[in-house]
Amino acid sequence: MTDRDLTHRRAWIAVILCMVAYIFSFIDRQIMALLIGPIQSDLGISDTQFGLLHGFAFAIFYATMGIPIAALSDRKSRPLIIGIGVAFWSLATVACGFARGFLQLFVARVCVGAGEAALSPATYSLISDLFPKERLGRAVAVYSLGSFLGAGIAFLLGGWVIGAVSAGGPQYWLGLRFAAWQLTFIIVGAPGLLLALVMLATIRDPRLRGGQPAPASAVPSVMEVMHFLSRNKAIFLPHMAGYTLAAMTLFSLLSWSPAYLMRVFALTPGESGLRLGWVAIFAAGGGVLASGAIMDRLTRSGGRDAPFRTGIIGALGAVPPLALLPWAASAGQATILLAIAFFFASFPMPPSTAVMQIVAPPSMRSRISALFLGINSLIGMGVGSALVGLANDRWFGGPQGTGCSLAIVAVGAALLAALVLSRGLAPFRRQLETA
Repeated sequence: MTDRDLTHRRAWIAVILCMVAYIFSFIDRQIMALLIGPIQSDLGISDTQFGLLHGFAFAIFYATMGIPIAALSDRKSRPLIIGIGVAFWSLATVACGFARGFLQLFVARVCVGAGEAALSPATYSLISDLFPKERLGRAVAVYSLGSFLGAGIAFLLGGWVIGAVSAGGPQYWLGLRFAAWQLTFIIVGAPGLLLALVMLATIRDPRLRGGQPAPASAVPSVMEVMHFLSRNKAIFLPHMAGYTLAAMTLFSLLSWSPAYLMRVFALTPGESGLRLGWVAIFAAGGGVLASGAIMDRLTRSGGRDAPFRTGIIGALGAVPPLALLPWAASAGQATILLAIAFFFASFPMPPSTAVMQIVAPPSMRSRISALFLGINSLIGMGVGSALVGLANDRWFGGPQGTGCSLAIVAVGAALLAALVLSRGLAPFRRQLETA
């Protein structure tokens, strides 16, 4: 095996391990969507509060911790930062199982977000150093695939775990009572600790020289990063705003699809998880791979605005199935509509990452990625999920109302995303021509 083949192999091993970490992160993040019924029953919380738990609690520290962690990623060992983050959010997920009230569960979810803030900025920066630009889309797509594999496994495994632990009734450990939903958090969170050890032992940072990081003087200051973003605001404003709106569509689907199926069609958590698990893995996962392949093909054929154009295709493609959700007459029809919506709603993930890695210099990539992901999660996930819950509580009460709330929030966000992203097409083309 030549040195080039060995380097290529090591690059893909790093991507696969980071993808597995992304799978774990989405399992720990997404499992709560299936637990809405028992959590609301035990803790007595409203849909608005559940939306805050599922979205805003996770996003608030994901947003605020992402930038300082990314600053470390620009000059320290990225595998070390990723491994610590995996261990921290896994412990926080286990802590969710020990929560005895809304506030305790909220704080634990905040810690899950703080740990997961270490993963994507450092991984995006690492991947951009491992692959050339013409192969970046596919590498990022493989990593991004982990989000939907994780969501799918969370739905599939979550439904099975809930059924298994519920059959045995409440359990008592160390004098404490644990309901089925609490045991579920503990079971899905614990394996991440082992993964963290594997990543620390396997992945090497190609940026390090002789085991030492780049000197601090080579890392731009925060003000230099902000000046760079300001000089390129014609690209980054539509990029960050447009893909944040696209994220609102995706995260609204991830947060409220289980409740929609369970409330409107009277499915059990296991039945809902089975349907949505395969939807997330095959439809959303297929959408991510298709998006990366389309972006790479457009780039090779001379389409300089491929990252923006691919995102617009995804946003517009998600609108028709989402608009039809309130009129689905059966669980089968609803599942088909959700599959189509998830396929297109997943399109923005690879191109949104590619824009940052192509335009930003290597020494700034982690922090710019963290800023984007912070805005993306705080508004796209936090606000999107809460808006659906608020609409349920205020305007669309009753089981049937969940489909209306989900459709209105997701469709509105998708249409706005396509409009805003279109503003970045010409500036991005000019940037590449100048470069």
